[in-house]
Amino acid sequence: MAERGGSTVIKPLPLKVSERSFDRIFSSIDELLGTSYRSGGSTPDGFDCSGFVQYLYKQQFRMILPRTTAELALLGSVVPENNLRRGDLVFFSIDSNNIDHVGIVIGRNRFTHAARSGVRIDNLFEPYYRSHYAFGARIITPE
Repeated sequence: MAERGGSTVIKPLPLKVSERSFDRIFSSIDELLGTSYRSGGSTPDGFDCSGFVQYLYKQQFRMILPRTTAELALLGSVVPENNLRRGDLVFFSIDSNNIDHVGIVIGRNRFTHAARSGVRIDNLFEPYYRSHYAFGARIITPE
């Protein structure tokens, strides 16, 4: 992302980020837990799922990501479910045959996302999420 009038830099995915930056995203997530849901929201005043991901990656890694879940799903490398790591994105098909929900893996089969009830943490293996899970993708990796 260009800063202070600088030029935009395009880098291949997954983007290598410092361990410090990588760890900070999880502190930021903790601070945002409970933030209310807002359709189209991409600020701490209210998030939808893709706005939550977009906000975190912009704040922590200066990455400009696409705004919609369907567009986010086109990024990065697909990761087999048994190889998911912290920071990977997980995608779901909730209301249709399309990819329409996204979250961020935080470890131990848990992920964070902006649900209708607000920003929260859930388990990937809960029956509801298990039945709607589509795939995971890696767009960042610690150096």
